[in-house]
Amino acid sequence: MEVNNIMQFLEDRTILVTGGTGFLAKVMVEKILRVQPNVRKLYLLIRACDLEEAIKRFQMEVAGKDLFRILREKHGANIDTFLSEKVTPVAGDIANENLGLRDYNLIKEMQREVDVVVNAAATTKFYERYDLALNINTFGAKHVSNFVLKCINMKVFLHISTAYVSSENHGLILEKQFKSGDSINGKTKVDINKEKQLMEENLNQLTTIKATNKEIASFMKDLGIQRAKHHGWPNTYVFTKAMGEMLLGELRKDVPLVILRPSMVTSTYKEPFPGWIENLRTFDTVFAGYIKGTATCLRGDPDCIMDIVPVDMVVNAMIVAMAAHVNHPNSGIIYHGTSSASNPVKLHQIVDWSVEYFTKHPYINKDGSIKPRDFKLLTSDRSFQKYIAIHYKVPLKALKIANMLVCQALDGLYTDFSRKLQIGTLFSDLFKHYSLSKAIYDDSNLKNLLNIYKENADDEAQVFFFNTSSINWKDYYMNTHLPGLVKYAIK
Repeated sequence: MEVNNIMQFLEDRTILVTGGTGFLAKVMVEKILRVQPNVRKLYLLIRACDLEEAIKRFQMEVAGKDLFRILREKHGANIDTFLSEKVTPVAGDIANENLGLRDYNLIKEMQREVDVVVNAAATTKFYERYDLALNINTFGAKHVSNFVLKCINMKVFLHISTAYVSSENHGLILEKQFKSGDSINGKTKVDINKEKQLMEENLNQLTTIKATNKEIASFMKDLGIQRAKHHGWPNTYVFTKAMGEMLLGELRKDVPLVILRPSMVTSTYKEPFPGWIENLRTFDTVFAGYIKGTATCLRGDPDCIMDIVPVDMVVNAMIVAMAAHVNHPNSGIIYHGTSSASNPVKLHQIVDWSVEYFTKHPYINKDGSIKPRDFKLLTSDRSFQKYIAIHYKVPLKALKIANMLVCQALDGLYTDFSRKLQIGTLFSDLFKHYSLSKAIYDDSNLKNLLNIYKENADDEAQVFFFNTSSINWKDYYMNTHLPGLVKYAIK
């Protein structure tokens, strides 16, 4: 593995990026266009019914974001011309063969020109419908890899997974590739084709009995959770992402494959400017509820290590990893884009900093009111149940019923009871796999990549900076992340 000139690697490169309107993808696109305007072309695969809609989504959901402010200032009146020359939005969907592309000439053009593929498309809902999650996170990965095999000048294929495919394992989690059939509990064998068959059989039965769309969606969500837990994963998202990795393990060995597993991706550390974020992500949802007064408690271990990584560092690691493995045979390399091993930050620290920040800078609602700042970090199920019972005046025995309603409530199917419990209960159930985690994510491969990069491309060390051990987490949270969260994500 060698890392020479990253700018040279990007120059005259033709890159296909799936999930083109997603958080990681747009940060990556902005980065490449800003630092290497001589990239040949970026094909952005966007879920859309036709090219017109794909272009519209690109303009509104990518180029129109404040994220592109620096790039717009740099090119001025020529920004539209520059973007049209460098970026080609493509209507498609990785849930389908040939990525859902319909234009034969476009398919052949891409297979002839594309030499780098970045698969950043995914559905990240923890409790997604099983049919959708399987089609996108699992078989979508296979569809992308099939397309990669048809690209005649392929140099490297980067797949974005998640650190949490390790599920609830404790201790040091190695940068280790899944083998086909692996399960978390070690008691079952994951047969991906049988999982698909089971999903389709249930879907056909529901259609036969003329179930409503609402009934089908509810059943498919329940089926996803059931299958995930059967094999040892806590939710449908990480289970289907793990199966996607298994399918990629079957990729032809002469195709350079890199799998990057980020943990909780947060706002930008430095580039293109500090604090940019899109929508509420992972644990930020908890604190958005906190400042609005709807989330008043969280079930968690104060000493739990919260693995977080700024998005621009993840993107920089993506680009350097691609450059390092270009034209190299597939070695099954896994990179953890994580911080828990190199620079751990604990749950109680994040809670304390958030309370401190919003005490100094209170969030004012539209009606001018400021919600109470009471927030409890509860260390046991009993203390959590007792708090909920007292705070919301709900009998303890009723809390078990609340847990059964969590998935439906999060998707807007509120009942009077779940509304009464408010979001505090929902957050605690949804995030307990992370707020009680005992996992440390080994990042030896990423450290090795960083060291090689610094040795061979020292003049670019700050351009593609991804050393999480250098982050002062309190400074980042208090002066970058939380202000950015309020400005860009909390509505």
